[in-house]
Amino acid sequence: MPPSQATISSEQLAQIVGLNSAQVRKDLSYLGAAGVRGVGYGVAELRVDLREALGLTHGYGVAIVGAGNLGAALTNYGGFEAWGFEMSAIFDTDSKKIGSHIGDLVIEDLNDLPRIVEQRDIAIGIVATPASGAQDVVNRFVASGVRSILNFAPSIVQVPADVVVRRVDLSTELQILTYHLHHDEATG
Repeated sequence: MPPSQATISSEQLAQIVGLNSAQVRKDLSYLGAAGVRGVGYGVAELRVDLREALGLTHGYGVAIVGAGNLGAALTNYGGFEAWGFEMSAIFDTDSKKIGSHIGDLVIEDLNDLPRIVEQRDIAIGIVATPASGAQDVVNRFVASGVRSILNFAPSIVQVPADVVVRRVDLSTELQILTYHLHHDEATG
């Protein structure tokens, strides 16, 4: 939805998300979004409705563990703030990295995680470590009260039932893309 566009139709939204317009209207009505027949949805109002439905009406503190290339890239990515995510801390275990800066953040010692999670009201943890360190990092997040974790490490981690972990596996995503390439070549 371009910010300069005042309204958007269910047909336009359907094309963007790959659904049919009837499903888009049904889903948006479930969220309380009201469109006008023949006009569509007010973009500004729809953004508010979607933010409320996704729980993005207030900011969330985010901490990253792993100050390597991926952790640095995530820390420096400016797009999170627009959605209410504040990069509040980055941690590492490498004494050569601790104390140096990535963007506006100072890399902090992982042993300080519990104190900083509490002080900075960290709600979401991101694991950007090698697989061998992922479970330890997740355990530390959980012990510190973090209940939402995004795991970029190439490993499956175990958590209590009240903790939500989302795993981002870039190799799986690449495999899906190669499937589509192969499928397009075979049918094209």
